[in-house]
Amino acid sequence: MIDTDHILLEKDGDVARVWLNRPHKKNAVTPELLHRLDEIIVEVDNDPNLKVLVLRGVNNTFCSGFDLDILLSDYVGSTNAMDVAVLSAKVCDRLYSMNTPSVAVLEGYVTAGGFELMISCDFAVAADDAKIGDFHIRRALFGGAGPIYRLPRMIGIRKTKELMLTGKLLSGKEADAFDLINASAPAEELDQLVEDFIAPLVDKSPFMMKLTKMTIDRGLDADIQSLMVMEHLAVGNALQSEDGREGVTAFLEKREPKWVGR
Repeated sequence: MIDTDHILLEKDGDVARVWLNRPHKKNAVTPELLHRLDEIIVEVDNDPNLKVLVLRGVNNTFCSGFDLDILLSDYVGSTNAMDVAVLSAKVCDRLYSMNTPSVAVLEGYVTAGGFELMISCDFAVAADDAKIGDFHIRRALFGGAGPIYRLPRMIGIRKTKELMLTGKLLSGKEADAFDLINASAPAEELDQLVEDFIAPLVDKSPFMMKLTKMTIDRGLDADIQSLMVMEHLAVGNALQSEDGREGVTAFLEKREPKWVGR
C-alpha cells in the first residue's frame, strides 16, 4: 500500500486499487490529489503485472467534486482561475487514454469533479443508492474536465443536456437505465459486483487490450474510411504479435493462453 494524505494505491495481484482518501471532505479533489493521481496512472501503465485500475473512494463515497474551500480561496476571482481546469482536464484525459482499463466504483456522492473522474474511466459500476450527476450548474459553475465532449459520446446530446442543465442526481439504478454506467447492485453486493466485473478484464492479452482500447477510443472521432484504415492496421498488428499467435495456438491446442504482452 502506497499512500499520501489524499490518495492511496494498493497493488493487489494484477489489480491496482486506487482510493481517494479525504473522507472529511467526501473525498473532494485537490491539486495535490490530482498530481498524485497523474503519477499513479503512469506508474500503473508502466507496470506489466497490473491489468486493471479500480478507482474508488474511502468511507463509502466516491468523490463530491473539487474542494470548494480551495476553489474559493485560490481560484475564484483570480487570474489563475483556468489553472484548475487545465490540471483537471490533463489528469482526466490521461485516465481516459491510459492503456490499462479502468473501472470507477461509485458509492455516495459522485458529483462535479467526481463525475468527471467517473466518465473518464472505461467502465463504472455503482451501488443502487449512489448519487450521480454533473451538478456544476447548481453552483453556477462549469465542469472543466470532460462533460461536454465525453458525456454526449456516452449518452447522447439530449440526455447530456438533461444532466448538465438541470443538475439532477441519478441513483445507481437510474444511472444504469440512463446508460451512464455498466451495472449497479445493492450496496452490500457492490464488492462482489466489482470482482465479477473485473474478472474478464485481467485474463486478456495486455497488448491486445491496449490496441483494442486505443482504437475504440478513436471510433467516434474520424470518418468511416479513415477508421477502416485504422482497423486494417490494428488487424495487421494483431496478426503479427506474439500474443496473437499464442491466442490462436492455445485455442487449437485446447489450453489456456500464456500472454507475453507483445
